[in-house]
Amino acid sequence: MLVPGKFRRGRHRLHSNDMLNRGYAYTTIIRDKDHGRTLLTHLATLYPHSTPAAWKQNLNNGEVTVDGVTATGDESLISGQILVWNRPPWIEPDTPQQFEVLFDDPYLLAVNKPSGLPTLPGGGFMENTLLSLVQKQSPDANPVHRLGRATTGIVLFAKTPQAAAQLSADWNTPRIQKIYRALAQGAAKHDVYEILTPIGLVPHPLIGSVWAASPGGKPSKSVAKAISRTTGATTFEVSLYSGRPHQIRIHLASIGHPLAGDPLYGPTGQPLEDLPGLPGDGGYLLHAQFLRFHHPMTDQRIELEAALPSGFLSHCDS
Repeated sequence: MLVPGKFRRGRHRLHSNDMLNRGYAYTTIIRDKDHGRTLLTHLATLYPHSTPAAWKQNLNNGEVTVDGVTATGDESLISGQILVWNRPPWIEPDTPQQFEVLFDDPYLLAVNKPSGLPTLPGGGFMENTLLSLVQKQSPDANPVHRLGRATTGIVLFAKTPQAAAQLSADWNTPRIQKIYRALAQGAAKHDVYEILTPIGLVPHPLIGSVWAASPGGKPSKSVAKAISRTTGATTFEVSLYSGRPHQIRIHLASIGHPLAGDPLYGPTGQPLEDLPGLPGDGGYLLHAQFLRFHHPMTDQRIELEAALPSGFLSHCDS
């Protein structure tokens, strides 16, 4: 049962426009491995979305400081220096501006995130994010976890530090059940897979490094149940028992069933060498469908469900 709050159950639309955002100051500390590198080279490596020539123009515009001093790009960096890029306001890529509220009380908020809307700032998005849209209505709400930009479904927010701390402590324990729906390539030979593939950062020639299947990675566990099969595809219900980045995408790929349309992972759980798009691009169907947990303040059992998006309904049974 929903407790009345700032939100009413249902869809919330917040209008996107082409106005500039507020800009952002990206702050990093120079590490030992970057000691002695020229600033221009470091910037082009740290932020590879822009060429050295573009960075030179940013430097000429006075956008970059090192230890508070406006930089030219010729500086030789020293470990421990504070580098700040004061990015001017920019027009962000458009994103969906609707979300459905599934639960709301004084301590928690749960919403159904649409595909294409980032949970948190990053990758050129700052204000066109679920966090920004939610905080316009509930300023104290912060997400307990995140979903990838293309992933749909339940995102849980905590409104108080106490609720956030308890949910974080419970997150990868049996007190919280996280169940996803995923459309994967290939017809599964088995009905149930317990996947224990470790996940860690691996190098990539185009994007530096990326999370992927890695023998030296962190222990991870998913259980995937095949719930329907069509020609060349399987719909899985996946339960998560750990919370690694891109876990479902990596785990299903590691058993030979990458998500249909995934631009990043191939059949071994390793990143594709020739990427058809950026890692955050969509094209796949992954949905956080069920979340079952104990309320962090009342211990009441909460069971949430986010309806499957239309793309799933054309591929599998609901």
